[in-house]
Amino acid sequence: MQDCVQLARMVGQRIGNELRIPVFLYEEAASRPERKNLEWIRQGGLKGLAARMETDPAWVPDFGPGHLHQTAGATVMGARWPLVAFNVNLKSRDLLIAKAIAQAVRQSSGGLPFVKAIGVNLKTAGLVQVSMNLTNHEETPLHVVLAAVQKEATAQGVDVAGTEIIGLVPEQALIATAQHALHLDQFESRHVLETRLAAVESREAFGRLTAPQPLEEKAARPAKTETGDGLMAEGHALTGGSVGALSAVFAASLGIMVAKLNRARVVETRLSEIRTRLHELVKIDRTTYAQVLRATKLPIPHPDRVLQLSSSLLSATETPLEIVKLSCEIIPLLRGLRASAKPEVQPDLNMGMHLAEAVIDGCLGMVEENMKTHPNQQLIASIRYRFSAAEQMLVDAKSLCYTPPFDSWSQKVLNILKLR
Repeated sequence: MQDCVQLARMVGQRIGNELRIPVFLYEEAASRPERKNLEWIRQGGLKGLAARMETDPAWVPDFGPGHLHQTAGATVMGARWPLVAFNVNLKSRDLLIAKAIAQAVRQSSGGLPFVKAIGVNLKTAGLVQVSMNLTNHEETPLHVVLAAVQKEATAQGVDVAGTEIIGLVPEQALIATAQHALHLDQFESRHVLETRLAAVESREAFGRLTAPQPLEEKAARPAKTETGDGLMAEGHALTGGSVGALSAVFAASLGIMVAKLNRARVVETRLSEIRTRLHELVKIDRTTYAQVLRATKLPIPHPDRVLQLSSSLLSATETPLEIVKLSCEIIPLLRGLRASAKPEVQPDLNMGMHLAEAVIDGCLGMVEENMKTHPNQQLIASIRYRFSAAEQMLVDAKSLCYTPPFDSWSQKVLNILKLR
């Protein structure tokens, strides 16, 4: 959550400074107690917010100007726990009953904590509904909310017709409900069949990635580029960039394994994309190195020597810089997995982060050296322009302070990118 709070503040600051839109932080990122609830900020709509901004010093935006943007209004930026949209349908057409029950169970009226509720008329179904948002399902579980609504409905002489969940729901919310409904003792997600199968699949996949090839497979087809031996077997010398990219592949693979265990699909997908690109960079760096060697072997008077050397050195600079960018992205993704990962896979995540940090440090050394020998200052300026996005990413990452040793290499990156 602290990472999310820092991200919210970082993005909010950019929106305020760059787009000149006032930004208010809410929920866990709120800077003031009166801004914690989104409803309080929205009270009175844009006109109400504008009036408070003009007359009340307590309503100065967290970032940006002290007045609404002419066309974009204001932005609310926050960090909160996963929200569960949970609705209870009632066997009644009386909207007043649904509103009365909603008032009884919602937090703002003295009901259950972390529950927001309103009464809704479902005309096509011939029912009314208590529509709710649960902002912390761990503190106020689904079964507790349902029991409270059922109690109020019984007092009103109305039965519950059914319930529904809108959108996504955390797995643990359903497990907690199952524990209560079935009176289960010590029931956890590891008891769910699909979870165990996913864990086995991810470990097997990682094993296939790292396992040495059988002799008959090596004889049957050319060696893959997943190990240093494979690179050498293809007749190419190992390069620092290719080894760095390969090391980052293993760092991403460790994260993919844990993401599968945690069912963190978004993180798994992004790490898979990064790993695919890193595999490509292994080959690209190897090819680039060969081009640099060919250029340096040309006679100094050769008319194409300067052009070929300049072009190959440019590629030799861009490739490790892209490896740096991807490795910088791996570190926060792995760190984000640590919060929900089991203790037994924490060392895997730590190993992945250390690998990524080593890759960053090594690739930066290559970039620095290539910059010194590059003959074309215009191309160096081109590199500075093309990698301005990398600079911003590193600045953002430094703001989050992902790992204790981050400051040293992040400053080194910035120095190189700015060509100080």
